[in-house]
This record gives sequence, C-alpha cells and structure tokens, in this order.
Amino acid sequence: MNILYGFLSKDTGRIIIKGEEVELHSPQDAIIRGVGMVHQHFKLIPPLTVTENVILGLEPVLRRARAEKLTGAKQLSSLLPIDFKGAADRIQKIAEENGMQIDPKTKIQDLSVGLQQRVEIIKTLYRNADILILDEPTSVLTPQEVDDLFLTLERFKESGRTIILITHKLREPMALADRISVLRDGELVGTVNKEDTSPEALAKMMVGRPVVFRVEKSPATPGDVVLSVDNLTVRNKRGVMAVKGINLEVRAGEIFGIAGVEGNGQTELIESIAGLIKPVGGRILLNGRDITGVNPREVREAGISHIPEDRHKRGLVLGFTIVENSTLGRHYKSPFATGPANQLIDLSQADHLADRLVDTYSIKVGDIHNLASTLSGGNQQKVIVARELAANPKLILAAQPTRGLDVGATEYIHNVLVSMRDAGAAILLVSAELDEVLSMSDRIGVIFDGQIIAVKHPSDTTAQELGLLMAGHNAGYSAEEAVA
Repeated sequence: MNILYGFLSKDTGRIIIKGEEVELHSPQDAIIRGVGMVHQHFKLIPPLTVTENVILGLEPVLRRARAEKLTGAKQLSSLLPIDFKGAADRIQKIAEENGMQIDPKTKIQDLSVGLQQRVEIIKTLYRNADILILDEPTSVLTPQEVDDLFLTLERFKESGRTIILITHKLREPMALADRISVLRDGELVGTVNKEDTSPEALAKMMVGRPVVFRVEKSPATPGDVVLSVDNLTVRNKRGVMAVKGINLEVRAGEIFGIAGVEGNGQTELIESIAGLIKPVGGRILLNGRDITGVNPREVREAGISHIPEDRHKRGLVLGFTIVENSTLGRHYKSPFATGPANQLIDLSQADHLADRLVDTYSIKVGDIHNLASTLSGGNQQKVIVARELAANPKLILAAQPTRGLDVGATEYIHNVLVSMRDAGAAILLVSAELDEVLSMSDRIGVIFDGQIIAVKHPSDTTAQELGLLMAGHNAGYSAEEAVA
C-alpha cells in the first residue's frame, strides 16, 4: 500500500490507475490521481485544529485560484492569508455528506481516536480522492466506532468510490468487502468473492493451516494477590482526573480483563502501574510491596512486564535495531551487560536472544540487525510481546496485546498468555476487542469515567451486557458487586 501511495518505489511490475500505467514517486503523485490513504498510525498534528490538519500542504490553494492571472501569482499566493472559513465550511459539508459529525475548529488532541480517524478520512475526501486505502482502520476503535465506520464506508461505496481495506480481522472483509485477496509472506495466496468463502476458510488461507478461534483454557486456579490497587486516582496529560478512586486485585494464575470505551481511564491506570505517570492519590501494591510512583526501571525490577497500547510511543525505539529493541529493559543486566561496571553489551548474547524471539514468535524480519522502523505494524507488536513475555514476569500489563496481529499470531499470543497464567503469572488485560476480553479473562472489570463500575465473570455475562455497562448503564449493581 505504501507503493500504491507513493511512499516507496516498486522494483518491478506495473501500476495501472483508471486504465493508465503510472509511476508514483511521491504521495502527491498518488493524490493527483485520486488515491487517498488513511494510515494505521495517523498522520495528524495534535495541537492543530481539524481544519489546519486537513488543509496542511494546500493552505493557499483557495486564494491562489483567484490570483492565478496576476503577474508573479505563485510568489504572491504564498503570502496571501489562508481562507480558513472557506476551508472549514467545505470540511463541514464533506463531513455531513458522508454521515460524519466533526467540528472543524476542534484541536486534534481533544478528539477521541475514532474522531481522529474521521479527520484522516476527511483529509482524503478534501483532496477529491475516489480510491481510498484504509490500513487497519479499526485497530484502535471501540465496537461502537467500528459500526460508525462501517456505515461511512458503505456510503463511500454507494457513491461510486473504490475502497481498499487492509485488515487482519475476519469480521471486516466478511461484512464490507465484495472481493477478498489474501497475502501471506508477501505473496498473493488467492482472491475470492465474499459469498464463496467463510471466516474459517480465510483464516486457513492467511496462516496456511486451520485456526482455532476459541481460546482453549482450563478454569483458573487463582493464588495469592499479586497486584492490589487501592483507591487510585490519576490525572491525564492535560491535568484532568482520569482515574477516580479505582480499587482492584489481580491474583497469581488469573487473567483480569478491563472492558471499556477508550478514554475512560484505561491508559492512565496501566501507565501509573507501569511507573510512566505518577498517581495523585491511592496506592499500588505488588505482592504487598508499595510501588506507588516508582520509576519504570524499578517497576521492571520488581517483576512487571508492560505491553503498551501505543507501540511507537511506549514500546519501541524505531531507530534501534530489532536486536537492540529485544534487549531493552534488560540491556544493563547479565547476560547482556559485561565489562568494567557492566558498561559494555555482549552483542553475541543480544543476537542470541533476538534470534530466539524471532524464531519462537514467527517475527517476519529480513535481518535481526534491521531497524524496527522497517517492520510492519504487526511484526513490531510481536517484537514487543516477545521481549516482555520472555522476562518471566510476576505481573503482565497487557494493553491491546494483539493489536495489528493476524489470526495465527493472535492465537499464538493468546496461548502464551494462558500458559503464563497457568504457570502462576498474574495478568491485567486491557483490550478494545470485547471478544478477546470475554474469551481470555477469568474476571472482567468494566471501566467507565475512571471507575470500575462492575466486575463480572465471563460465564455470567454477554457482550451486550458489557456494552451497556461500558456506556455507563450500571443500574442494579451494588457497590459490593462493583469491586467483587
């Protein structure tokens, strides 16, 4: 898709758009031909408004058209004021025509992830794209936002636009696509019509073998309390109270799942336990030891591994190699640290670890000394999961652990987490996938507005009930039930 959008150059082959063979040397070449792309990791600037982000790179264009006939028009147009009102009006019209509600004056940093994605889509429509490439469009969306996106994409199709949807999830092509092509290891496995296939058949094409969709696990046998969170309060990066007196316990040999609409305090809860942000109140205990407010290195030393929800911001150093990323967090200890005062790294040990993780987790890499930035999003996620689980932690903070992974890799990660649970690890799981929370968890805590409003056992609840609780409909649940 990066080749089709002009980010990368092809080595061989042809690209034909609307009957014309083309050479795409930049995204501008693609945009001119009506190709727009919404990336898995959004290309937005948080402090700027929706309007400013949408018109970025086209700022003077509305005025320039009126000055074209003047001498020196090009130089003059760059000095003319930007027609923000005209741009905002057009953005509003595009949004309304496509069933999307958005305020052009709002700053990106104040929008939910789902609304940020709508801004990315509006950017492509503003540039008159009639071929839309969407890369993993639902990987960061809640179930409600996914449904809204599906309605928007149906409108696009009805209006005559072409949509290329890249996804690891089987529900999406079965719900939206007319034809489905399966890629494996960079090769086309086959193309099928939706009505001629099934999720099971697609999964076998993707992985090369039958896939078990149901998580196979025996009933949990919880042991002692490993993590205890007592009346925890945490502010988010804008200073707003995001976690409001949360109480929860996670025991050895248990997976405690957190279900909630994104933005209800999950991020702040996990990051405060991981030592990335300091709570303003309450306590965090690990095996009875108070670790409230300690730094991330001390948290890791205490036996906590963290699979972060944002792999680029928190999980990887993209400019480091796969080897270097595989040893992060343990690079200063034996067997990697060596020499006087452990100031040197034993590169052979680091290479050995990276080779083992790449092999065990089937990470698709050209070379372990390549930069992490050269990997696909799914393989970047595998590097993080492999590194964190290889540390044999007492507590695993798993925030969106299978985000961007195909069905085979997801199945493998689920099995590894269950096996670590069975070996006595405590796991706090946060996932935007309700199916994942229901199938993986031994207990499920529903978070809403910074509080755990109910705790349910998977066998005693449904996705529909959890969805209502996630929206704040907690009538009928006592305070005792909410912290049980």
